[in-house]
Amino acid sequence: MAEHSRSQPARLLVLGAGAAQLGLLEAAAARDLSVIAVDRNPLAPGFAFADERAVISSEDEAGIERLARAREVDGIISPGADWPVGIAARVAEHLGLPHPINGATAVLATTKTRQRERFAAAGVVQPRTFSVNDPDVTFPCVVKAPDRQGQRGLTLVREPSDLAAAVETAVAESRGGGVLVEELIDGPELTVNAVSCDGELFPLTVTDRILAEPPAFGVALAHTWPSAHPTEAVVEAARAAVAALGIENGPSYTQIRLGPGGRPYVVEVAARLGGGHDAELCRAATGVDLNDLALSFALGANPCDKVSQGLLAAAVAAATNGRGQAGGACVLFLVAPEGVLRETVGIEEAEAVEGVEWVRAYRQPGWRFGPLRRGADRAGAILATGDDTAAAAARARRAAQAVRFLVDAPAS
Repeated sequence: MAEHSRSQPARLLVLGAGAAQLGLLEAAAARDLSVIAVDRNPLAPGFAFADERAVISSEDEAGIERLARAREVDGIISPGADWPVGIAARVAEHLGLPHPINGATAVLATTKTRQRERFAAAGVVQPRTFSVNDPDVTFPCVVKAPDRQGQRGLTLVREPSDLAAAVETAVAESRGGGVLVEELIDGPELTVNAVSCDGELFPLTVTDRILAEPPAFGVALAHTWPSAHPTEAVVEAARAAVAALGIENGPSYTQIRLGPGGRPYVVEVAARLGGGHDAELCRAATGVDLNDLALSFALGANPCDKVSQGLLAAAVAAATNGRGQAGGACVLFLVAPEGVLRETVGIEEAEAVEGVEWVRAYRQPGWRFGPLRRGADRAGAILATGDDTAAAAARARRAAQAVRFLVDAPAS
């Protein structure tokens, strides 16, 4: 690939410009970079932070490679979305660009069935899996598309009579027509947000995921830090899972459920930043900017030097002791009533609440909100800090009371 002039800012291609990519795009805009963002939604909110926008799907691998070649990009990244992680890794390999993981590792990181195989071989504790026709399937169980995220194709099945329909839903959503049936670990869900440097995992925040009730199974309504649960075993489970997949560099996002006796079960690992403003929460909580680290990895500027490792080690010590930059932090997601959005009001009032870092509304007037079923159905988010977890969450809730989504109710 021919290089553009080194006097110009480095050119970064970001796959996705939706809510999950907002934090990284904002961080990229703050650096001396030329940012090209791709998203199939021409109204994607992240386009506001990009120098150039391309209205194509972040899952259009051929189109993304053509764009990367034509614009002679210096790096490519997929923050907050699983499948494009593999696309970014493969396109980077084809074009000789830096990327924290290779294409083979990306396959493991973006396919849940392959993850299950690697976890089993490495002895990582995980939910039991079953074949679709296994007579020993336990109920309730979870049925999912193995190559999707964001609750697409995901069903909590409580009765045997509902299994066939759930399998059909998963197969329809799956890219490869596959399905994964696994036991439900009916306990608290936690997330380990970390960065790996030359094979060493630095766990930065362990957060509690506060989940919506079914039918919005798996949809987070809030992330809170520090976790209310002991985290040492949770971090070790994440460390083992990330190592099993061969993720030696870059950010990772590990979802874990606590089973009987608080035993951690690894649900899945993503070789990327979390899609629920996890990196922004990490910065507010610990002072470590995960978005900035991810940008450095994507552009081949190795952030794993002694200075960075010293900062990370300090953040790990603070997080382990529950004493980060803030005493507590919370991302609270906003849910709008069903209908067509006319206007969003109250954001300035919400941002004026003590401890509120920012308020984000994801949708513009004309957007039709349906019932809450997936993460993509959420309307916005608030990041707040406080002396402890409870104080941060209370501030976020107070701010949320000020935000109103004015909609035209759907016809009955």
